[in-house]
Amino acid sequence: MDTNPNWFLRARLKTRQLLLLIALDEQRNIHRASEELHMTQPAASKQLKDLEEMLGVQLFERLPRGMEPTIYGETMIRHARMALTSLSAAHEDIVAIKAGLSGQVDIGTIMTPGIALLPQAITRTKQQAPKLRIGVEMEQSNVLLEQLQRGRLDFMIGRIPERESAEGLSYEELGDEPACAVVRAGHPLLKAKNLQLRDIASQPWVLPPQGSILRARCELMFRRAGLEVPVNVVDTTAVLLIKPLLQQTDALNVMPIAVAQYYEAQGVLNILPIELPCRMDAYGIIMVDGHILSPGAQLLLKSVREVAREIY
Repeated sequence: MDTNPNWFLRARLKTRQLLLLIALDEQRNIHRASEELHMTQPAASKQLKDLEEMLGVQLFERLPRGMEPTIYGETMIRHARMALTSLSAAHEDIVAIKAGLSGQVDIGTIMTPGIALLPQAITRTKQQAPKLRIGVEMEQSNVLLEQLQRGRLDFMIGRIPERESAEGLSYEELGDEPACAVVRAGHPLLKAKNLQLRDIASQPWVLPPQGSILRARCELMFRRAGLEVPVNVVDTTAVLLIKPLLQQTDALNVMPIAVAQYYEAQGVLNILPIELPCRMDAYGIIMVDGHILSPGAQLLLKSVREVAREIY
C-alpha cells in the first residue's frame, strides 16, 4: 500500500468511488448500491476492485447474500463520509459568505448543557446570524460520538465514555453535573427538617435504567452510606413519562441540578432540601481532530464558549 500522504492524487481517487463506498455500507449489496448511484453493476464492481488494488487491501467481504465491510473497509468508509461532508460544507461556506452568514450547523448535546447552556448560545448566535440553520440532537454521549465520527455533527457537548477511544478527538472541558432529588409540588418530604439519605432510601423512585452512569452513581451513594439501594423503582429516562409519574405519586427522581432548576422554575417539580453526594463526570466540547468548521459552526462554538464562561 502506498504510504505517501498524498497517494490519492497519484491514484486519481474519484468522488464516485467515495459515494460507492457509502452506498455499499448502507445497502450491503453491489446491485442495490449501483442502482442507487445510477451505475451499472459491472462499473460499480470495477470501481471497487480498482480502489482495493490501489490500497492493497480488501475493503469488503463478498458473502453469499451480500457484502460486509472489513476493518479496512470500515476505516475507508468513515473517512469517505468525512471527506464528502467536508466538500459539502465547503460549498455551503462559500454560499453562506456570499449571501450573509447562513447555511446549516448540526450539533449534539447531552441533557444538562442542552437545557442550561445551549439555548442561550443559540439565541446569541441567531442574533448575529438569523439565516443560520441550527440542528440540535439531544442524546446520550455514546450515540452522539458515533454520529460525530461519521461526520453527521459539526461538534458535540458531552462526555467521552470510558469504554470509548478518544483517539482522533479533541476535548475541551466545560463543567460537571452535580445531581439532586426532585419530587412533585406539595410532596410531604418538602417540609422535612434536616433530611438525610436514610429518609429517602426506602421511598419509591423513578431512576435511569440499570447500566447507566447516573443509576450507578446513585446506587453507589446509598451503599457508601451503609444503606440498601432503592427497590421500589421505575426505570426510565423519558422526561415525558417521569413528570406525570412524579406528579401522580410520591416517587422521587434523581437528575442533574441544572435540569432540575429548569423544571422547578417552570413550576413542574421541586428540588428536595438535601445535598446528594452524587455527581456525574465532567462534560465538554468534543470535535474530530482536523475537522474544519464552517463559519456558522465557528460562530455557534464561540457563543457556546462565551455562555459557558458566564454560567460555569
